Amino acid sequence: MKLWPVIAAVVTILAVGCAPVEREPLTAKADFVLVDKSDRTLTLYRSGNVVREYTGIAFGDAPQGHKQFEGDERTPEGRYIIDTRNPESAYHLSLRISYPNNRDRAYAEELNRSPGGDIFIHGQPNMSPVDRLPGDWTDGCIAVTNAEMEELWGAIDDGTPIEIRP
Repeated sequence: MKLWPVIAAVVTILAVGCAPVEREPLTAKADFVLVDKSDRTLTLYRSGNVVREYTGIAFGDAPQGHKQFEGDERTPEGRYIIDTRNPESAYHLSLRISYPNNRDRAYAEELNRSPGGDIFIHGQPNMSPVDRLPGDWTDGCIAVTNAEMEELWGAIDDGTPIEIRP
């Protein structure tokens, strides 16, 4: 038995199996965003139905626990809204999360600390040579690939609620 036809068939199967999956264009606007820190997913919903799910997202350098203070490098947990967008972001594009809320501010003030702020969903650093930086590297933000960020930019309007779960 000649091995070359078998090897060629295996290589073809592997090459086809490793091809990137093409996604349908995202046409629906999200009316709710759910981030699950444990599963490292960001899911868009419309009328209670999943529109799109993104996996492998990155968080702050200290991903466990709720953000409490400026500089703690944690990603907040709880319910917020997407309150503005930044097309001139240093991280491709970015959507700001309304952290800190009144409860976050009150807790930090009790301890004479700043709660911090400027928490965003954003892409990769501008001029990054890779599609996705490894590990958790933000100061508390939620990072996705630039292609994912472009999709999110079009799918999430200002005022959209977001829940970030532990």
